[in-house]
Amino acid sequence: MAGTVEGGKKSAEINKTKHGDNFYSEIGRIGGAVKGVRKGFAANNDLAKQAGSLGGKNSKRIWTPYERAKHGRLMKEAWAKRNEDEV
Repeated sequence: MAGTVEGGKKSAEINKTKHGDNFYSEIGRIGGAVKGVRKGFAANNDLAKQAGSLGGKNSKRIWTPYERAKHGRLMKEAWAKRNEDEV
């Protein structure tokens, strides 16, 4: 009956008889009392910044020859337009 409504009701009864009628409210009180727990990158913002920087630099994206040529052409056009605007 594990994972069913009936099983849940039976386990709730057993927990209340073993640990008292306020078993679930006690668990909630203990869990609600925990504040300010910082884990992972939240605990160290500098480490998160370094990791994000590394992830951006070590991109796994592989450009096809077509993409590389298109990017080069677009950059060339952008530079040409920028130089025209300055003159």
